[in-house]
Amino acid sequence: MDQLLNDFSPGLFFMQLIILVILIVLLRAFAWKPILAALDARESGIEDALKAAENAKLEMANLQADNERLLQEARLERETLLKEAREMKDKIISEATNEAQDKAGKMIEQAQAAIESEKKAAMAELKSHVAGLSIDIAEKVVREELSNKDKQLKLVEDMLGETTLN
Repeated sequence: MDQLLNDFSPGLFFMQLIILVILIVLLRAFAWKPILAALDARESGIEDALKAAENAKLEMANLQADNERLLQEARLERETLLKEAREMKDKIISEATNEAQDKAGKMIEQAQAAIESEKKAAMAELKSHVAGLSIDIAEKVVREELSNKDKQLKLVEDMLGETTLN
């Protein structure tokens, strides 16, 4: 340290001090302001980017919530449409069943009426046939009875005997 004090030159010290001050002034004027401005610009850019990222995150959350809401509404609408379709299907099936039962009932009634009509026609034909057969039999019996004179007289006497005069 003694050597430093021995080699100390006050003129050199003041010159170096003046050069240092000039250098600091020049750096402050020409370098320090642009560096600080660049740093401030970079800092504000980073802050803006962070704000934009936060806004994007919020917007994404909102979109996601909207998507969930729309999806829920679509599910509800689908369920409603399916329920209506099921109800419509059941109604159509019920109407078709009722209509088929009505048609079947009408067909049964028509068939019963046709059977009854056929039965009456068959009975009438049977009565007619039986009447014809009865006439034929009676005719044959009467011919047989009336073919003989003795039998005729006996038949007349029997009939007279059965009838009473008032």
